[in-house]
Amino acid sequence: MPRSVWMLAVARGVNQLGAFSVPFLAALTVARFGVSPATGGLVTAAFGVATVPSRLLGGRLADRIGRRRSIVLGLAGCAVAQLAIAAAGTVWQVLAFAVLLGLVYEIYEPASQAMIADAVGPADRARAFGLFSAALAAGSTGAGLIAAAVGRWDLRWLFAIDAVSCLLCAVVVRRVLPLDRPRPGGTRRGAASPWRDRALLALLGCGTLYAMVFTQVTVALPLSMTRSGLDAADAGILFTVSAVTTVAGQPLLRIGRLAALSTPVALALGGVVLAAGFTGYAFARGLVPLVLATVVWSIGELLIFGRVYAAVSDLAPPDARGRYLSVYGLSWGFAGIAAPVVGTQLLQHAGVTALWTSTAALCLVLAALQFVLVSPLLPDASDDGPSADAVRTETAPAPAVEGAA
Repeated sequence: MPRSVWMLAVARGVNQLGAFSVPFLAALTVARFGVSPATGGLVTAAFGVATVPSRLLGGRLADRIGRRRSIVLGLAGCAVAQLAIAAAGTVWQVLAFAVLLGLVYEIYEPASQAMIADAVGPADRARAFGLFSAALAAGSTGAGLIAAAVGRWDLRWLFAIDAVSCLLCAVVVRRVLPLDRPRPGGTRRGAASPWRDRALLALLGCGTLYAMVFTQVTVALPLSMTRSGLDAADAGILFTVSAVTTVAGQPLLRIGRLAALSTPVALALGGVVLAAGFTGYAFARGLVPLVLATVVWSIGELLIFGRVYAAVSDLAPPDARGRYLSVYGLSWGFAGIAAPVVGTQLLQHAGVTALWTSTAALCLVLAALQFVLVSPLLPDASDDGPSADAVRTETAPAPAVEGAA
């Protein structure tokens, strides 16, 4: 891997070491102000709404002002917003600062992903994104343990520590990564519009279901554990187990048969493994069974993450990678709106078993859609993918927001 990929992975690993606050946003609101879990879910949903324009802004900034500047700008904004949440004295203040956090939260993601796609060729992108995922997971191993320890003391400290990690990451990125220049054509209005690429839109639809699953985990798992008689902070232990599994499981991606799978087949297999893990959550009682179920669904995540981001990067022309990745990243914004509300409502009115059974069913739907929706539109697995200089010309109708994108 090029030096820039390793340095970015290290920087984001530092950031991820403290990136445990958002999963506890609903729990913080409930514990500090005595509101219902559904109200806590609405606060998190407001954060999710704000991430939608944040992601689009991040993609445009990555193509307009460069990757490094966009990463530093987004991380600094996150630090300010999280310190404000930690200091908030009312539910309304938490809500306002959660929206502010959402507006800056996704700025650095498209830029980070585009920097990786720029640095490596198509044949190495899945492995490069796997390395990036492993670095984030390595940071999460420490993050989960810190969350489990500090969360028992005061959940507000989670947001303060996360803010410090954002600032440290911004400093590392600023000092060790070279200043990149926008590619020609990356700022032309309407040039290489991702909204006209039907393959990307198919991946976006499936990616939204994938993001729904993981947003459900981060938001509902702490609340679910309290319903099962465990401490909400114990969710940090499960997040750590997931991170360790992701790091330790990286050699699985190099197994001949797995590596040779086409993208739709690999994504479908990952969805089935996810379903098995969340079925375990539905019926597990006690921390040890939950740990075993976490290992299973984390293997499913491992099979999906690198493949799907490599597929999106391969679809994009070089001058529009930031925008392509930001449009795909809207899946996390859409999920951030829906999953907190759906998950907390299911938990409050139907219980733990119904919550995780429905999540497992959603994973099976995701697996089936890879063959129905994605496979017919992606380039044939035997191809090397589109030319680096090609501009895709597929003609799906553009949504009304195309101009803003």
